[in-house]
Amino acid sequence: MSEIFPFQFKGFRLVLHLVNSSRRNLYVRPLRIFFSPRWVGGIVVALLLALFAGCRPSVPDSEGSVRVTEQVDLVDYLKATPVGQTFEGQPWITHTNTSDLDQDGKIDVLFCDAKENSVGWLQQTEQGWIESALATEIAAPVHVEPSDIDQDGDLDLLIASMGLVFPNNDKIGSVVILENDGTGQFTKRVIIDQIARVTDVRAGDFDGDGRIDLAVGQFGYDQGEIRWMRNMGGWRFESHMLLHLSGTINVCVADLNGDSHLDIAALVSQQWEEIYLFEGDGAGNFEKKVIFGSTNEDFGSSGMALYDLNRDGRLDILYSNGDGFDYARPGPRPWHGVQWLENRGNGFFAYQRVGDFAGAHCPVGVDLDQDGDMDVVAVSAFNEWDRPQAASMMLFENDGRMNFTPRLLARTPTHLLTCVAVNLDDGEAPTLLTGGFHAYPPWDRMSRLMDWRRGQTP
Repeated sequence: MSEIFPFQFKGFRLVLHLVNSSRRNLYVRPLRIFFSPRWVGGIVVALLLALFAGCRPSVPDSEGSVRVTEQVDLVDYLKATPVGQTFEGQPWITHTNTSDLDQDGKIDVLFCDAKENSVGWLQQTEQGWIESALATEIAAPVHVEPSDIDQDGDLDLLIASMGLVFPNNDKIGSVVILENDGTGQFTKRVIIDQIARVTDVRAGDFDGDGRIDLAVGQFGYDQGEIRWMRNMGGWRFESHMLLHLSGTINVCVADLNGDSHLDIAALVSQQWEEIYLFEGDGAGNFEKKVIFGSTNEDFGSSGMALYDLNRDGRLDILYSNGDGFDYARPGPRPWHGVQWLENRGNGFFAYQRVGDFAGAHCPVGVDLDQDGDMDVVAVSAFNEWDRPQAASMMLFENDGRMNFTPRLLARTPTHLLTCVAVNLDDGEAPTLLTGGFHAYPPWDRMSRLMDWRRGQTP
């Protein structure tokens, strides 16, 4: 056994979760033993409580785990500037991404605004960022992904539309493609609608026919799905179901097992709190397995992305858990933080904790301090915002040996849901761009889109 996650005592339930990396199936379903006061006496219950009190998902201290150190305050390291349009009310920016959309050699930023039901573009110019709307009347867009779907030489945009951001069982989700005509004009094409709320759409040729297919994650509420959609040509797509579970947040597409075929990694939250790997054979067939699962049903999975974090030539999985919307008063939990699954090759992954961070969302791999190794930046959407010292952005600085030191980057603005790193100029430190999602109070330190650039040296 490569990892044995600690026991967790929740009420009268004892859970033991084992991850087995010595076999192809990396995951063993949790062993659940249910106790009732009618079955056991008070003495036994007291002993169990004493034995397991305070346990939560974690990994043993080892190489690759977070360094035990004082948190370093670097709130002046990055200088923040609002960009784009001014706002009224409470902004709901749900996603940011990068793309040279106009192919002028400058990296731009794409974003989803679920309050305005629009997809926007921050174009990089000599005068700074210029905002424009690429599409409106898309119900609760939460992910925008550039891809040349029609293979005509320009970038189209894949849009995941939830219909409504907040919990809903209705079939109100849709997949929308904004077809680029090459002159900056976009035609809205609804590829599929009236399905469980869609949270992510990614592109890849999964069946080897030369056409770009789609991987689709659907959160739903009680009923969600993961599907891949075969491109039949003429903007027609055929659905093939991979999983029927609620709570999918992200689907990521890459060759993750080294067999030269595209795979799909999917983060499934709700009570499942698992990461699935769908290994593709290049002909449209997938083999499913779970490569991570938390014993904590309130783990709060919140985001996943692919980076070669240790720069060994294999893409790793960077993963945050910081969701706080499951509670009467949204907020942090002591087990929130960031972790990575190290890609050991052939579909095997090893869990490593990066660090604790209340309300952690949208982990980004970026060499922020420009020392040659990849650091991790994450933002917080759910923290104790009534407390002035609560962190809204953290840097986990890599020492080059995959040990991470937590460094506080910002306390304000609050309620940051999304972050992206942008390399604006060769040789310059990366710029971060964040989006604020202000769905609950307090409303005193709000932002919409913020540009974060290097200030002083740490």
